[in-house]
Amino acid sequence: MARKIEYGRMLHGGDYNPEQWLDRPDILKKDIEYFKKAHINTVSMGMFSWAVLEPEEGNYQFDWLEKVIDSLYAEGISTILSTPSGARPKWLSDKYPEVLRVNEKREKNLFGGRHNHCYTSPVYREKVAEIDRRLGEKFGKHPGVILWHISNEFGGECHCPLCQEKFREWLEKKYGMIENLNSRWCTTFWSHRYQNFSQIESPSSLGENELHALKLDWKRFVTEQTVDFMKAEITALRETGTEIPVTTNLMYDYDGLDYKKFREDVDIISWDNYPGWHKKEEWLTATDAGMQHDLMRSIRKAPFLMMESCPSATNWKPINKLKKPGMLLAASLQAIAHGSDSVLYFQLRQSQGASEKFHGAVIDHYGGNDTRVFREVTEVGEALEKLQEVTGSVTCARAAVLYDRENDWALKDAQGPRNEDMHYQECVLKQYRALRAEGLDVDVISMEHALSDYKILAVPMAYLFSEKYEERLREYVAQGGTLVLTYWSGLVDETDKCFLGGTPYGLKDVMGVRSTEIDALFDWESNHGIPEHGNRLGLQKVYECKNLCELSEVSDAEVLMRYADDFYAGSPLVTHKAYGEGHAYYVGADMEQAFYDDLFKGVAEEAGVKSLAEAVPEGVSVNVRQSENAEYLFIQNFSRKEVVVPVTGEYQEIYGTGSEVLAPLQTRVLKFERK
Repeated sequence: MARKIEYGRMLHGGDYNPEQWLDRPDILKKDIEYFKKAHINTVSMGMFSWAVLEPEEGNYQFDWLEKVIDSLYAEGISTILSTPSGARPKWLSDKYPEVLRVNEKREKNLFGGRHNHCYTSPVYREKVAEIDRRLGEKFGKHPGVILWHISNEFGGECHCPLCQEKFREWLEKKYGMIENLNSRWCTTFWSHRYQNFSQIESPSSLGENELHALKLDWKRFVTEQTVDFMKAEITALRETGTEIPVTTNLMYDYDGLDYKKFREDVDIISWDNYPGWHKKEEWLTATDAGMQHDLMRSIRKAPFLMMESCPSATNWKPINKLKKPGMLLAASLQAIAHGSDSVLYFQLRQSQGASEKFHGAVIDHYGGNDTRVFREVTEVGEALEKLQEVTGSVTCARAAVLYDRENDWALKDAQGPRNEDMHYQECVLKQYRALRAEGLDVDVISMEHALSDYKILAVPMAYLFSEKYEERLREYVAQGGTLVLTYWSGLVDETDKCFLGGTPYGLKDVMGVRSTEIDALFDWESNHGIPEHGNRLGLQKVYECKNLCELSEVSDAEVLMRYADDFYAGSPLVTHKAYGEGHAYYVGADMEQAFYDDLFKGVAEEAGVKSLAEAVPEGVSVNVRQSENAEYLFIQNFSRKEVVVPVTGEYQEIYGTGSEVLAPLQTRVLKFERK
């Protein structure tokens, strides 16, 4: 199990690439002066340095890196040191071409890009281990190095012969006999049965690409092979005796890997946060970004690090908009509110050339500290110092939303009822947003997470049930939990094989309903839900539903809402059933946001879960972090108007203006002492 780590301060700083300036010692000297002025206490280095650290095979050049680490440490600035495996040098690809990836069309890549290496290649693993061990021996006990950063933004896949063989081994270990695989994969359909494991190829547009279980297992294999590569890097470092904690930086809603599989092997979760601010109303973007923060925090249910964010504008989006005044501070404090112990940027000094030369930075090409961005970064640093006591505190959410990556993979390949977009992420976000609108902290969990901590559990579109997940949901409700389950849930097992006997599988008696049909609506179509008079949650409005409308047969559930239109007008749409000590709600269609807002308001009241804030106006985010002795209430206004957020009880304001009135993008942090 990974270790719990605390730094005793909020980390502030980010990615620094001094190897670009080795011929300019004056720049390093000036940068350190600027860092101190901006209250920067941490830099991350080394992730793109392999060609400088090892310019020729076996010729290691670490002196320049040591000088930089020493110079920073002398001024109270710590280093997060990365292993350089994310971008290998040209000599390595030239001498050992097997390290280059092969795409799904079985074409070998040329040298270039970043993630262009085979995770299976013994040669690549050996060369990575060699430089990792050298780094561990050199810096593994350096007092200025506080964290190992393993590689960079793991992602992508390789279809080379080495990976094919490893995939077959993985399948044989999982299924044992080819007959078992054929049965679980349903290969009899289309006469695609395998006689032995050696016949199996990874999915390809040139071959087998519609065998859903194959594609699902391939994605699982890619994740496990990536994790195994990361573990090999960690092992190489640990062999040197270094006890410095490890992390790797994850990415925003990345669907190429199942991040929960990284949980046990890193000491702290970190991730790179680049929301599209100002594209729509800030509070909408803030909700989306907040869900991603909560997803990362929930992986280990512990504080995390925001390893990268942009101090101004990125350079890789279609439109790269500047952060408006106040946005950097608000976005940075949002990360802290949701459980981060850091605000780190990409990048500290802007690169002079290549692909990210116009990516925002604390210090731009001008090179001075009299810029708006530098002033705002300094403001963030000052705020983090005021919030130092919050470091290490945790979030104890009483509500959770299921957002499972394997379910996401399976849904995208389901081939029915909608192939253009099932709107899974949108459905998750709507329910997350509704819970947040009640001022509740929310964990964003996978099917592997325990459920007993939660009073409310939202399970949107759980198409795939992992092994015995239906039993865990049953137990959760029976023991007093409130479950909100939606349409298109409990259809297939972990190999994407359809359950027989009706859906939601294993829960028909718990929910009191059985799904019979599902209607896919064209984008221009909609239906409506009409509440039953006197329903238990007091729903009174007529709500719109789109995209997917499920028809169901009610056994012993009470109907709260019925369809208004089409041939299924009058059919049950939303139901409730008391089961054991808990409550089970079923939502049969893709409902509008207003419905979920009203539904979860009633559900939260029924479950006895409420916020520390008396009221949460639209656009306001409320979060609580807890230490042994105190609760820290974060109130943030992401709306475009002034709001009032009253709070009762005895508290100390440790950050803010001293007023319950918050201007747009303002933040208050209140401390409640435990008695």
